[in-house]
Amino acid sequence: MRSIKRIHEAAYSPIADLVTYRALPTQSVEYIDPFLFLNHHGPQVYAPHNHGLPFGPHPHRGMETVTFILEGDIAHKDSSGHESVIKAGGVQWMRAGSGLIHAEVSSEEFIDEGGPLEILQLWVNLPARLKMANPYYVGKQREEIPVLQFDEGKVTANLISGKWQNTSGAFESETGIFLSTIYFKPGAKLEVEIPDAHQIFFYVISGELIVNGTAVRSLHLAEFNNDGNSLTIEAKPNSVLLLGHAMPFNEPVVSHGPFVMNTEEEIMQAYDDYRSGKFGSWNG
Repeated sequence: MRSIKRIHEAAYSPIADLVTYRALPTQSVEYIDPFLFLNHHGPQVYAPHNHGLPFGPHPHRGMETVTFILEGDIAHKDSSGHESVIKAGGVQWMRAGSGLIHAEVSSEEFIDEGGPLEILQLWVNLPARLKMANPYYVGKQREEIPVLQFDEGKVTANLISGKWQNTSGAFESETGIFLSTIYFKPGAKLEVEIPDAHQIFFYVISGELIVNGTAVRSLHLAEFNNDGNSLTIEAKPNSVLLLGHAMPFNEPVVSHGPFVMNTEEEIMQAYDDYRSGKFGSWNG
């Protein structure tokens, strides 16, 4: 069984009127290679005629964003020409690669009508060989994401990427990232096998889980040692987990704002390229 190295509490970090908990990085953990950043927005309820999400046009380079829409929706638009509205239960996967500009706001319907909102955005690093690869974006709705069930239906897993029980995830990760959101009913139990060399990303969205004998409460991230290949997860109340794992890249990580590269020089180049229009044009 894997042992837990440390449990990290997400930091409350609101953005305007958007409730936000930052699970990574915090004062106690910088990143868990290759997982770089996680913002947990909500849960909260927006009134009708609200301002919606505040993430207007901004650039990225050198990483991927995976966005989980648990409640509410996201209207995505980017400088590569992609546009979509992904609703509750859906997921967006964007590879920034060599650079693009995107906006993530609420749909006109959500702004007019309001409603519950809860969204997770995870940043996953790209290795040096892919940092300047062509950008891409894929958005999928709830019904396009494979669902697996365990423990006589008391555990439901939405398979985002990777393989589990011969089922392939909704998205293909070129770097072999496994990601799943997992829903537990009270008393549910799940056994998961994970290669020893993989880093684990274990964030409890809500509820409380006992993993390998240790309790992890909502809004907490468990960091594991690389000393085993199995997790035994038990739920106390209804609980939701974001589980990821991957081989670490073991490369230098230099990040500044929306750019994640391997050197300071590459960060400076990213800013120069953005200012000179190499990330594409934005037609708002």
